[in-house]
Parts: sequence; structure tokens; C-alpha cells
Amino acid sequence: MTSLAGKVALVTGASKGIGRALALGLADAGAAVVANYHADREGAESAVTEMHAAGGRGVAVGADVSTVTGCRELVATTVREFGRLDLAYCHAGITSWGAFLDYPEEAFDRVVGTNLKGTYFTAQAAAQQMARQGEGGRIVVTSSVTGHQAVQYLSAYAMTKGGIEMLVRNLVLELSPHNITINAIAPGAITNERNLHDDPDYETKWAGVIPLRRAGQPQDVLGAAVFLASDAASWITGQTLVVDGGWTAYSPTPGFEFVEREGRIGS
Repeated sequence: MTSLAGKVALVTGASKGIGRALALGLADAGAAVVANYHADREGAESAVTEMHAAGGRGVAVGADVSTVTGCRELVATTVREFGRLDLAYCHAGITSWGAFLDYPEEAFDRVVGTNLKGTYFTAQAAAQQMARQGEGGRIVVTSSVTGHQAVQYLSAYAMTKGGIEMLVRNLVLELSPHNITINAIAPGAITNERNLHDDPDYETKWAGVIPLRRAGQPQDVLGAAVFLASDAASWITGQTLVVDGGWTAYSPTPGFEFVEREGRIGS
């Protein structure tokens, strides 16, 4: 794996799923990691315990990234803990399903507040710190294949992911003079605890339509994340890397039965 020795990384939404895999993987690559959580402190702390057991460095830090204050304090805490910030991975997000004609304002505000506002202001606070350091940096954000194609009952969520990808392209113009790159990763159907709880057949259904014939795992996103965080990606910015097993090249969606539900990504 590419070495990130000597780097300091911040991962939002690191309690479970992709966020947890990212935090552990970045630590394994040599980075000191701040594993952020909002509700699931135990999940983030267990990830940090695992880092320490493997000889890595990490700390769990609680913050609500749907607030500007939370974003700024999270970056400030990272600098207090490790002296600098080299990589910010903005992963925290909320998925909230619902029919457009009846979609409630409260759910809309939660999704936009965490997914779009949280990503925007975490990236801003991180970029401000990197610019002060004067040594460049890496920002990676989590998008989704729903930012590329329609998925029924995910209009608000998909809107935020499309917005995130446009943000990435726009920020190239402002961050490149500081040698800060910004890219997005758009995961496809990734298995997690919530998906399996909602639908025990989740993996089987997706394996039937994904060209690589399996649902993704959180670790499938890790390689892309470490690459974009590394010196090997120093001339890549403003891009979205789709990690979906070939789904968007083919595009069918399994006939999932619609269930009203909400989930927090990474907690």
C-alpha cells in the first residue's frame, strides 16, 4: 500500500462502514488519523483502539459537521492533537428515502445540512489550515453513484451528491494556487449494517445486476482513497472516481421494495 507516513488525516463519519474502513486504512498506510463521529462514539473509539493495536496513531473526536462551528472545531482539534493537517476526507452523510411529492422539510434539512453543508464547511476549514501551512494538501469527499443517475425515492440525497461533485470541480480554481487537490469518490452499492438490516438479501440482489457480480465492501473504497491521498495523485484534481463494480456502465437497479427509512453514514 502507498505510504502516508508522517501525514495527518481527518476522516468525518468514521464510526462504521466506509468511514471506519477509511480511517483504519489511512492509519495502516502510516497516517495519524482523527476519526470523527457524531452519534456513535463507541464505533469511532473502537476503530482508534484497533489502530493503536496495529501500531498506528489515532484519536476519536466528536463533532456535528452539519454546523459550521462543528467543522471548524474539528479541524482545530486535529491540529491540536497532531500539529498539522495534510488530508481531509469528508465522508459523513445522511441517507433519507422518501417520495418527492410528500418529502418533509425536516428530512430535507437534515440531508442537506450534513451532506452538502457539512462537506462544504469541513473542506473549507481544512483548506484554510492547509493554506496556512503552505505545503499543499489533499481533500477527498464522498459522492455517490446517485449523483450520476436517478434512483427512485432518493431525490434529496442524490441532489446533495450531484452538488458535491460540482463543488469539487469549482474548488479546483481556488485551491490549486495553494497546491491543494480536491477529488471525489462515488461508491456504488456498498454493503453495510444498515443495508443488511433493511434487506437481508441486499448482497444477493445487487450481485445479480453488478457486472463484477458482487456488492461492494467498505474496503473496496479504501484503495481509491489512499491513492488520492498520496503523492501518486499529485496531478489529479477536480475528478470523481466511481467505485461501483461497473454498475453505472450498465445501470439497472434491482427491484428493491421501498421502505421509508433514514440512515446516517458513518455516524
